[in-house]
Amino acid sequence: MIELGKYNDLVIQRDTRVGLFLSDESGEEVLLPSKFTPERFEIGDRLEVFCYLDNEERPVATTQNPLITRDTFAALKVAEVNQFGAFLDWGLEKHLLVPFREQTKPMIAGQRYVVYCYLDPKSSRLVASTRLDRFLDNSQLEVAPLEEVNLLVTRETELGFEVAVNNRHKGLVFRDQVFRDLRPGDRLTGYVKEIRPDQKLDITLQPFGYRKLEPAALRILEELQQHGGKLPLTDKSPPEAIRERLQMSKKVFKKGIGILYRERKIDLRPDGIVLLDHSAGS
Repeated sequence: MIELGKYNDLVIQRDTRVGLFLSDESGEEVLLPSKFTPERFEIGDRLEVFCYLDNEERPVATTQNPLITRDTFAALKVAEVNQFGAFLDWGLEKHLLVPFREQTKPMIAGQRYVVYCYLDPKSSRLVASTRLDRFLDNSQLEVAPLEEVNLLVTRETELGFEVAVNNRHKGLVFRDQVFRDLRPGDRLTGYVKEIRPDQKLDITLQPFGYRKLEPAALRILEELQQHGGKLPLTDKSPPEAIRERLQMSKKVFKKGIGILYRERKIDLRPDGIVLLDHSAGS
């Protein structure tokens, strides 16, 4: 069965003036329009194509790569809003619809939103939704403490940043664990810090067992290693300079350099911090 919203591995059955007709093992066919036809092909060749409905609601194949596929999340830009809903640019000729009922708040043309793409069972059309919690389930977790996971930042809250974990579960990175600029739509690697009794996931961006340092100390150490072992900041530096360079408060910064100094990883000098051992922390 040809699956809409996903990549399909299909066989070239026949060449026509409008394009190639491809089929799956059951014999179901879909058109690959001429503009997407490869320069060289033979009947019987296999092609990996993405399938969706065209402007006339007919199944069609394309060799273009969409920015989102069915049953996944992504941050997409609104190309247009009309009486039917918001239409997202997902890299294909026909835009992806977000019906008004699937919008947590009215979407605005030109803005980016994190959405989930799914096949509407009533219309058999691919649509998107910003009601993300409906598509994240923590009732049966498929992750374990300390496990490395893939993250998509979905929303910023007072506590920190909500994330989609492995495209399946909902997690939270607490604000005091974040030492970089984050925004909805960012993809990154994280680690399961804790599974709470209510199945909520606490996520950290710092790997476990890696130098076993407080997050602030680890962030400072990484900055030192990336800039030749020197950092022009001290405990007398203005708070604004510290926040701009390290995305942390002066109080947290002083705590971090205190830890590194006690562990003899850095030297504190009048003009800044110097890394004593570039392989420190192993």
